Amino acid sequence: LPDGVNISKEARSAISRAASVFVLYATSCANNFAMKGKRKTLNAGDVLSAMEEMEFQRFVAPLKESLEVYRREQKGKKEARKDKDKKTDSEEQDKSREEDNDDDDERMEEEEQNDEEEVDN
Repeated sequence: LPDGVNISKEARSAISRAASVFVLYATSCANNFAMKGKRKTLNAGDVLSAMEEMEFQRFVAPLKESLEVYRREQKGKKEARKDKDKKTDSEEQDKSREEDNDDDDERMEEEEQNDEEEVDN
């Protein structure tokens, strides 16, 4: 909105109701596409198809761009988690190896002590 524009409470309420009706209508149209595909879950393609059917083609391209940005972000987050998990697994393996080595060292020391005690006896 341009600077200096005021919106009355009544206008805000009307816009809010109109947005709710639009979302419900778009969801209903998208649901029809999902049902045609014999699915119960709506996906992004259903929403894009609904937008075209509702004659909001001018929003389809920006929505596709936003969807691609979202998917790239999610992929980046997933890869970052995967890398973090690999790093954590690697650190845990290293720690486990160190503990195993420590256990081996302790056993060897015990065996040496036992051997020394046997020699002394």
